[in-house]
Amino acid sequence: MEARRGFEHTAPAIEARGTLAPAVEEFVRFCYHRRRVGWPELYDEMCAVAARGVFRGWGFAELADQGICFTLSDLPGLAAVVAAVSSDERERARRVRAAAKAAGGAVPAEAALQSRDDGLDGAAGAVRLEPVSLAAD
Repeated sequence: MEARRGFEHTAPAIEARGTLAPAVEEFVRFCYHRRRVGWPELYDEMCAVAARGVFRGWGFAELADQGICFTLSDLPGLAAVVAAVSSDERERARRVRAAAKAAGGAVPAEAALQSRDDGLDGAAGAVRLEPVSLAAD
């Protein structure tokens, strides 16, 4: 794979408002499933995944082609996606636990952490971006 230096992404997939390119959400969910943490810890995981090409074999350049950049100016958008995805994943896990409790059964660890196909809402889970602060709480 040829390394590219000085590349620019002209069509960012992460915007303050609007929808996400599917690859952006998939990448963040992939990283979240590897390490269920929030911002900024997930940023470290995303950088590690990109450095090793673990997600679809994509490195930093290929992710930038999809609009996923790790530059300082792109961090607010990336942090917003992480916040939305991690919130969505926690809500899905909560619904799975509630459904299992209502059915009178114990919740298997895999079901509590399951995200995409929980069968409770039938939707694939589109992420809605909300403003986010990068300041530590």
